[in-house]
Amino acid sequence: MSKKKNLEYELKSAWEVYSSKKDTKAMDKLADRYVEFLSTCKTERLVMDYVRERVEKAGFVDDLKAPKAFRFNRNKTCFLARKGKRPLSEGFRLIGAHVDSPRLDLKQRPLYEDTDICLAKTHYYGGIRKYQWLTIPLALHGTVVRKSGEEITICIGENPKDPVFTITDLLPHLAHKEAAKTVDDAFEAEKLNLVFGQSPAANGKDEDKAKAPVKLKVLEILNKRYGIDESDFFSAELQAVPAGPARFVGLDESMIGGYGQDDRSSVFCGLEALLEETEPEFAQIVLFWDKEEIGSEGATGAKSYFFEYCMEELAETWEPGARLSKIFMNGSALSADVSAAMDPDYKDVYEPLNAARLGYGPCFNKFTGHRGKVGANDAHPDYIGWLRRILDDADIPWHMSELGKVDVGGGGTVAKFLAVYGMDVIDVGVPVLSMHSPFELASKVDIYACTLAFREFLKR
Repeated sequence: MSKKKNLEYELKSAWEVYSSKKDTKAMDKLADRYVEFLSTCKTERLVMDYVRERVEKAGFVDDLKAPKAFRFNRNKTCFLARKGKRPLSEGFRLIGAHVDSPRLDLKQRPLYEDTDICLAKTHYYGGIRKYQWLTIPLALHGTVVRKSGEEITICIGENPKDPVFTITDLLPHLAHKEAAKTVDDAFEAEKLNLVFGQSPAANGKDEDKAKAPVKLKVLEILNKRYGIDESDFFSAELQAVPAGPARFVGLDESMIGGYGQDDRSSVFCGLEALLEETEPEFAQIVLFWDKEEIGSEGATGAKSYFFEYCMEELAETWEPGARLSKIFMNGSALSADVSAAMDPDYKDVYEPLNAARLGYGPCFNKFTGHRGKVGANDAHPDYIGWLRRILDDADIPWHMSELGKVDVGGGGTVAKFLAVYGMDVIDVGVPVLSMHSPFELASKVDIYACTLAFREFLKR
């Protein structure tokens, strides 16, 4: 007598799937690398430095004629490619993710002094909840380019011996009026000013006293350490980000907490997958873009033609005479980006049947956008059916999700910028709690399952 088929769908726990000692050991090893990656790669340029080191070690070269090739754009975006067994015109497997994360950028003229404190003005980048960035230790990362063209790398606040920066907040004893305000009114963007110093520069004669001695002291320190002056901020790109390393979270160390997991978790999983799947049937393309958090704009965002330029050059040498339109139309892509995991304290903004959950593997979003799927790529069912088959055949746990209740949630990814070429594309990534905060949470089993899912996609 045949066993009755279960007609109902049930979520498959990734913890149950990967319960063997072999999987647990591999998962922990991957999680250690991921924590180190998050701790080190706090900016786009640092991510690119990490990627370049890994791919060069794996034999990739800066030459799109080569079977394992890379191309970097302003050290903020990169294109990675490995030749497959089949011609490029028969299709390719593409994973695209973004390397930028919400943060506080220093303004071009940031330093000023008030009440004997030197402060630095900022302009927030991407979607943040401003109050989350107050009264926490912040590190300063970035690049200063002098008029001579000399590039100076800045990193202050990551070494335990370094000083850190912070933004002050009003004490509760004096915040009764503030407490009655809306969040937008209570936390003003122009008050997100970093504390830079409080001691004055050494005094000379009375007539030589500086009008802003604390600011002058800060400038003297910067000049002594880096050889820069105040005008060098005009050609600088300096970011304030949470200081310190990523950490394991929970007594069972099952989760990973740290800054920038949206979307550097996808970058990590995509890179790991590419480096492991070395003999693909179809060409592998991995793209890491900048500027997704502000609409994928500019020369290093997904709206630029960088991807198209690279593919054009690749096609000229890998398959001369092939039509670029045919190559694009036969492509299959994963827009690798995180999704919002259902928070047990805020269930009211989620729709439980279609919400992402920690510990159940990567989650696919058929569409993103907002209110009626506006601005969304909406993946085709035949493509989803193929993905279901290859992941289920490999026993990789995954689930479907959407970003909150209809008319409550919404968001965007790079998927629609890939879809314009006619290729199949869907959003997929790990579920994250406290997304866009200075300390995001992801499950290490989801990082493991997502890496395996990306490997299966690149291999098929």
